[in-house]
Amino acid sequence: MDHSTMDMGMTHVVAAAGGFDYSLAFMAGVLGSGHCLGMCGALVSGYFMKSGASRSYFPYFAYQLARIFVYTMVGFAAAALGVVLVSSGVFGKVQSILQMFIGTVVIILALGILGWLPFQGSVRLIPMDALRKGYAASRTKGPIPGAMIAGLLNGLMPCPLTFAMAVKATSAATIPEGGLLMLTFGAGTLPTMLFVSVAFGKMSAHFRGLMLKFAALIMIVMGCNTIYMGLSFYVAESFHQHNFIHDIKNEIDAVIVFLQQMVDYYAGMIKSIQEQ
Repeated sequence: MDHSTMDMGMTHVVAAAGGFDYSLAFMAGVLGSGHCLGMCGALVSGYFMKSGASRSYFPYFAYQLARIFVYTMVGFAAAALGVVLVSSGVFGKVQSILQMFIGTVVIILALGILGWLPFQGSVRLIPMDALRKGYAASRTKGPIPGAMIAGLLNGLMPCPLTFAMAVKATSAATIPEGGLLMLTFGAGTLPTMLFVSVAFGKMSAHFRGLMLKFAALIMIVMGCNTIYMGLSFYVAESFHQHNFIHDIKNEIDAVIVFLQQMVDYYAGMIKSIQEQ
């Protein structure tokens, strides 16, 4: 099988799994928004309180849409990096290994968020001092332009969950898919963040922590899915000789089949009970 056929097969497999990842990305955004509320809630509320009450809702939407726009651009950039590395030949013969590496990094970041590792994986895209100065300056630019500038700065705030999703975006088959993954994640955070910017709502720290843990668990599932795709590429396309990677893939397939059979069995049992 030639290299072009291999790339086409990989694209089809990634595309088939894409909807699954988008759903998980949205769920991670919804659950992770509790963390956003604790991390950014005071910042957002403080911005609009210091800017003065607005009779229009447009500044609030402008702020949040600008924040999500940054996430989307990060997704495009991350996916572009992955595509360039593959197309340039740097990873041309080890795409499957790259997939498994990305999945492992996502899992490590998620474990850090859960507090199961000595580090949290937080990445500062811009210095916090610059962020505060930018926020102060944005309040002088008018309601909507100022809110957009503040939202753009908010999107660059250090966040391990956002960084983990951006790492996942590097495994996208195409650049638009990486942007869409981050856009979907950002859309999941929108309801909570829009609420706090308009109503200055509050959520207990305990509940925010639980939501963040659930979001991290979803990231672990996404990481495992990426590793499995990498294993599938490795076995199906990259190497013809049988080795321990094939054995690992076969064992995972057996577990997946068993779990599916269990789900089908209990679903059938529940259905039969309801029909009686």
